Amino acid sequence: MRKGRFLMVGLALVLGLTLGAGQTIGAPVDDLVAAAKKEGVIEMLAPSTLTPKGGQALIDALNQRYGLNIKLSYHPSANMTGDVAKVIGRAASGVSPEWDIMIVTDSHHGSLWLRKQHTIYDYKKLGIDPQLVHYDSGAVSFANQIILPAYNQKILPAKDVPKRWEDILDPKWKAKIGVPHSVHHFARLAAGPWGEEKTTQFVKRLAALEPFIGTPAQMYTRLQLGEILLVSNIQDSFIHQAVRKGAPLAQAHGIEPVPSPAYHVGVLKGAPHPNVGHLFAAFMTTPEAQKLWEKYSGHTSAFVPGTEVYNYAQKHKMVFMTQDQAEMVDKLTAAYVKIMGFTR
Repeated sequence: MRKGRFLMVGLALVLGLTLGAGQTIGAPVDDLVAAAKKEGVIEMLAPSTLTPKGGQALIDALNQRYGLNIKLSYHPSANMTGDVAKVIGRAASGVSPEWDIMIVTDSHHGSLWLRKQHTIYDYKKLGIDPQLVHYDSGAVSFANQIILPAYNQKILPAKDVPKRWEDILDPKWKAKIGVPHSVHHFARLAAGPWGEEKTTQFVKRLAALEPFIGTPAQMYTRLQLGEILLVSNIQDSFIHQAVRKGAPLAQAHGIEPVPSPAYHVGVLKGAPHPNVGHLFAAFMTTPEAQKLWEKYSGHTSAFVPGTEVYNYAQKHKMVFMTQDQAEMVDKLTAAYVKIMGFTR
């Protein structure tokens, strides 16, 4: 993989060593476990696709691994952009965050990092591979998404499935396409291979199609019901969810480049239970956490050989965000939110 990406090539090694061997890591983990035990609770904001069952499965595994009895309060996120804005707004008003940790994309954690809303922790002393630690030790990376247009296979003829990103700008999609608020996907293209001018014109032309707008979950539902024929960009977790339920939804594979946001977990500044949060962040790199995340959210790492996303990445041109792109992605996301008519 190219330099400058959020590399996770060391994750395979980390999964074998990190935290699992208390004898290997020693006191730092023991101290963190003891502090987490005193707190006893975690307020977790995570993607709605994880589901309460998935969130509880992760906490059960955490408890089993470290002999704890942490209680989970799970907050499903249907609008990560709005959730980040809420954290930033509360901080500006001097109000503590509602959540201890946020499991959101690297772009959303970039927005938090730019506004100093992370509780910094030295994850490296726990044995976490430095390549997994981002935003000045404010977040830990553990999985990747695949972002592409999506369609209903029972409704849209194969000949009409987009082959290029430009195909979704065809006037035939006017008032028949949905656009989720995850416009940071396009901002990644602007900061990467497309450049700002091309991407901004793309977003303006997309807005001119008078699309249905809303959360990814709302677009997912509209697509199933046939209220729209196409979703401009959606994460593969919704497709995994559709497959589990027998819904005939699919992504338009073959379109490139493919934005691949990374899921990061980070503890918020002022969080009431920071130690549980830090322990959980480190735990997400362990084998059991990885398996559970794949089971419930359908995501794996693009940098661990043998995983689904890794194999996909070998055959497609992928776009991975870097920390030095965070400011540009944040700025353009805000601009694209306005162009599309979303409220943040």
